[in-house]
Amino acid sequence: MHDIWRVFRYLKFYPWNILANLLFNMLAVFFNLFTFVTIVPFVELLFGTSQPAGPLPPFALSQEYLSLYMTHSLALLKAQHGLWTCLVGFALVYLAFSLLSNLCRYAAQYVISPMRNGIVMRLRNDIYQRITILPVSYFNSRRRGDIISRMSNDLSDIEWGVLTSIISLGKDPVNIIVFAGVLIFISPRLFLYFLVIMPLAVWLIGIIGRSLRRSSTKGQAELGHLFAVLEEALSGIRTIKSFSQEQRSADTFGRANHIYTRRMVQVAKRRELSSPLSEVLLTVGLVFILILGGMAVLQGELLSSVFILFIILFARLIPPVQSIVRVYNNLQRANAAAARIFEIMDADETIYEKPDAQPLTAFNHNIEYRNVSFAYRTDSAAEPVYVLRNINLTIPCGKTIAIVGPSGAGKTTLVDLLPRFYDSTEGQILIDSIPITDLNINSLRAMIGLVSQDCILFNDTVANNIAFGRTDYSLDRVKQAATIAHADEFIDQLHDGYNTNIGDSGITLSGGQRQRLSIARAVLKNPPILILDEATSALDTESELAVQQALNQLMQGRTCIIIAHRLSTIRNADHIIVMDHGAIVQQGSHQDLMAAGGLYRRLVDMQSFH
Repeated sequence: MHDIWRVFRYLKFYPWNILANLLFNMLAVFFNLFTFVTIVPFVELLFGTSQPAGPLPPFALSQEYLSLYMTHSLALLKAQHGLWTCLVGFALVYLAFSLLSNLCRYAAQYVISPMRNGIVMRLRNDIYQRITILPVSYFNSRRRGDIISRMSNDLSDIEWGVLTSIISLGKDPVNIIVFAGVLIFISPRLFLYFLVIMPLAVWLIGIIGRSLRRSSTKGQAELGHLFAVLEEALSGIRTIKSFSQEQRSADTFGRANHIYTRRMVQVAKRRELSSPLSEVLLTVGLVFILILGGMAVLQGELLSSVFILFIILFARLIPPVQSIVRVYNNLQRANAAAARIFEIMDADETIYEKPDAQPLTAFNHNIEYRNVSFAYRTDSAAEPVYVLRNINLTIPCGKTIAIVGPSGAGKTTLVDLLPRFYDSTEGQILIDSIPITDLNINSLRAMIGLVSQDCILFNDTVANNIAFGRTDYSLDRVKQAATIAHADEFIDQLHDGYNTNIGDSGITLSGGQRQRLSIARAVLKNPPILILDEATSALDTESELAVQQALNQLMQGRTCIIIAHRLSTIRNADHIIVMDHGAIVQQGSHQDLMAAGGLYRRLVDMQSFH
């Protein structure tokens, strides 16, 4: 239960809600207790057992004295006011206590509502913030559907477990303590008989709870797999349709759904068993009490009205005990969900910022890769897989550097190290002779603009997509950036111009239009260092021409690092780096590399570029 207790740490933000809830619950329990205590006078009056028994003995805090006091008082009331008046009076008292009990119970729920919803809100915000902090490498080995499942279904399980437990733990323990205390006061011997079967009940319920936690953990993992299958199908719906694989995709989802459903049936069977089991065991205790208590009444050791009160209060003890059992099972399931949630929360950031990291305010000289190597580690026990080895490279300020090479050569990984999407395994990268690990990460990334092949747009307006991440912008600056990116020509034709919503991932726009919005975003950011990662490789000839014009505008006066498969786009670069198998194998100008032959010349010849 370690993980679920971490969730309860969020209670520290709501101390007054907790105190108010406990106060109202205690009042509700006491008023509820008095409603049942007033039943005894009804029995005494109706059956005529309330007869004066002479003078009362000296006061004593005992069941016998209270019984005699009640009998004596009722006999006097009946003699003075009559039977019907007494019955109506006790009925009104019963109604008043019932109203007060329910009013306090509502007040307890009212004051706790901000807390039980606020805990889940804070937890959800912390998880999302953690997801945004984690490095890109964390998501390379995880399926997005599983992460979405943890943010939705696992968090719902925690919400349900926390919600029910907060409500129950605020009132049920008070109910149990108060009613058990009164039962002990009435007849310690009868209550002791009931306690004999309690160890058996606790042991059986504990077995069910542990089994429920194991099944819930497996079920939540299988639900994550189900969401992953769904997410992949939605992402690849065009491919599924183009290959006529709708049925195969449906079969894959159906199998995953069947496995998850079967697991949830097992969870339901275990969860639903605990409540009937606890009720049966409590009923067994009640039967013993009825037999033994009945014998005590027949032998004159216990008043019949007191025995009836004992049975009524004991019956009222059963619901809160059952509620505690349900809370225990809900917490077992929530604990399994919390373990998956805190797996994200506890994940190693990998990219750490030093406490004394200095801000990067300007870029004036050069970027230097010094003996840089990088390896992916898919498993802590596995050998690292090197994708970059011993890279030495200097990029002067204001120059355009192109990086070319076959797929898998390490080009994108090389540039991803600069904004610290990953950290190098060996060596270091320096900007103006300062290691980037000594720099404030946000200030470092503020100096870098990225335009990639897979441009990321959001379900928002054109203007908000261009100004993504900025609050200090005006519509005029957005329009100016769009003009430089040659995006204004199609934006003006949209039905609502810059206020047009472009849909999920910009689905209402063409590839070239989306790319130009991405470029406009980089223009508005106005970074001194620009990374272009195959920004035109997925475009048709006409779109490529428009985007290339926009890129040429964007590149003016900046330090540019271009990754390109289409070598025609980098012919005029100041310096060309040729990579293969994670190493730099050639570098120089286009003319020098053509004259030297080798890999660059072969790549050019394959694209008929002379």
